Amino acid sequence: MSTARALSLLNGWETIRYELLNTRICDLNLRIENSPLEPLIRRLYAELERRGLRFRPQVYLTDGWGCPDRVPVIGVPFYLADKRLSRIEEEQTGDIEDEHYIMMLLRHEAGHAYNYAYRLYEREDWQQTFGPFDKPYKDNFQPNPFSKQFVRHIVHHRYGRTYAQKHPDEDFAETFAVWLTPRSGWQRRYRYWPAIKKLYYVDQVMREIRDTPPLVADGERIAPVEELTLLLAEHYGQRAERYRKEAQGYVDDKLRELFPPTKSRDLMSAAAFLRKYSSRLVNQIQRWSALDEEDAEALLLKMINRAEALGLVVARRQMHDKLIDVAALVMSLAMNFSYIGRLTS
Repeated sequence: MSTARALSLLNGWETIRYELLNTRICDLNLRIENSPLEPLIRRLYAELERRGLRFRPQVYLTDGWGCPDRVPVIGVPFYLADKRLSRIEEEQTGDIEDEHYIMMLLRHEAGHAYNYAYRLYEREDWQQTFGPFDKPYKDNFQPNPFSKQFVRHIVHHRYGRTYAQKHPDEDFAETFAVWLTPRSGWQRRYRYWPAIKKLYYVDQVMREIRDTPPLVADGERIAPVEELTLLLAEHYGQRAERYRKEAQGYVDDKLRELFPPTKSRDLMSAAAFLRKYSSRLVNQIQRWSALDEEDAEALLLKMINRAEALGLVVARRQMHDKLIDVAALVMSLAMNFSYIGRLTS
């Protein structure tokens, strides 16, 4: 089997997709740092800075867009922190946010965050401009697509171009987003609309509070990614096993069986253990199977990477016996790999 074929099998999309779908969301080790989201959040902060605004709302990963009620933090869908998860999201839902739309949503949520951070919703002039903050939220409403009382920012498949009509809090957030957007030309675009009064109000209030520290800077976060214990497949209402057959390079189940949880305190990571004996194992694979050195190394590297991703460990006192088990497993996988073109029979 050629190395190109080996790598395609071991690291093909079908295998990676199953690995991810069969993992709890909280175990995906997702971070905003060094993710596709990080430069977009920096862009949001730069836009706030250009407006002279001091407060920088914290952004965290969760299961959807939004700010918790009256908490000035921005929740962003976890799948946007990993391109592979974004691909799964698009496969499962038929849709994925591009950079332009992510920025629109970040500006919108920043509007909520500023509203909550400075408790603007308590101000009489805010309520006179946007309406009562305690007005009941309605998921289903009949917007007027021709109304010029509201700005038009987020294009939503359910709410058309009038998301601001959903609630006074949304009206403010949408108005803030239009005001914040670079080169939006809001003064020209909305000059003949009644909504211009709301934009001038936002402009006035932001000038008023821009050098003022927020009254509320943080708070309880709803469903942070660290607490999302569902398998990724369950998040989408799916069963991961439906994708198992196509995942011909999947080794997680074998590795979990090989390195079960242990109560020992003297531990080594399974990945480090496999690296320590990698040369010996590669030599055994070459000697007793039909795989060449590159294919053998590719197989072992797959096992090391997955053991690391799964956080597997081995008790040091069991390392000698475990090496025998590892060698047996590696040879079994290699033989299958050589003769039937997949890792399991």
